[in-house]
Amino acid sequence: MGLYTADNTRITRTAFPAVNAVDPEMVVTADVYSTKPFDQGTRPSDSRDSAPQGSIRTLLFKAGAVLRKSQIDKLFPPATVKNITPATGPAAGGTVITLTGTGLDGVADVKFGSAAGTNLKTLSSEKIQVTTPPGTAGAVNVVVNDDSGPVTKATAFTYA
Repeated sequence: MGLYTADNTRITRTAFPAVNAVDPEMVVTADVYSTKPFDQGTRPSDSRDSAPQGSIRTLLFKAGAVLRKSQIDKLFPPATVKNITPATGPAAGGTVITLTGTGLDGVADVKFGSAAGTNLKTLSSEKIQVTTPPGTAGAVNVVVNDDSGPVTKATAFTYA
């Protein structure tokens, strides 16, 4: 018995069709927990129990666990920006806008073109607020920066 390619050519050990993968093992140095909000209750909407407060915290990895870097990278998906409200404001800046999307609780800064917004407030993982800097009239890209890198919403804000 041997190994063969699709065209029926025999594969030798030295000719095995593979390349080195760069995915090093990493050792977790502290217990890592995952937190997510409680699910919506199942009682009628007029019941106090229908909208529980708080979250569930679960041990995800114990200190000493060995993971591949790719496993860790999957834990930090890039943020997404679905909507920006309002989408226009004065060139003088100072407009408080709300960005909605996913993974926004890790956003470190928001840029309008090349200028950084101010007063960044994280309202939830789906919503942040930021104040626009001064700019020149016209549409600019809005760029949010998080652990996974920059995410651009093209021509998403217009200075009037």
